[in-house]
Amino acid sequence: MSDFQSDMNRAVEGFVTQISELARRAALTTLESAFGGTPSRTGRSAGTAAAVASPAQPRVGRPRGGRGAKRTAEDLEALSGQFASFVKANPGLRIEQINKQLGTTTKDLALPIRKLISEAKVVTKGQKRSTTYFPGRKAAKN
Repeated sequence: MSDFQSDMNRAVEGFVTQISELARRAALTTLESAFGGTPSRTGRSAGTAAAVASPAQPRVGRPRGGRGAKRTAEDLEALSGQFASFVKANPGLRIEQINKQLGTTTKDLALPIRKLISEAKVVTKGQKRSTTYFPGRKAAKN
């Protein structure tokens, strides 16, 4: 083998080793976050690693934890209260407008809205994307 070919093989092997290590780290981080942020060999949990990586504003709606992660009753109650008080202060808005103001997603608010409608704390007018939200008769009493 020529010197050029052996140098090229070493460079390719080094590159493959680096890529493999990066993929392994990404897989470990994904698994740690999926299983509740168990500590890694570096001593940091996936939650702290994510917090260091992205110092964005705190998330309002669904907690991290992957698909199917259950929200606590307190989280749902807080989101319901926040939505109901926002609708009381700003009646007649659509969900897109409300999400923009509250920093949530439609998926985050779906369950709290259904509960508020069934409790008559919020009423709706319209259908699908043209649905607007208003305080219900029970919201006026609270």
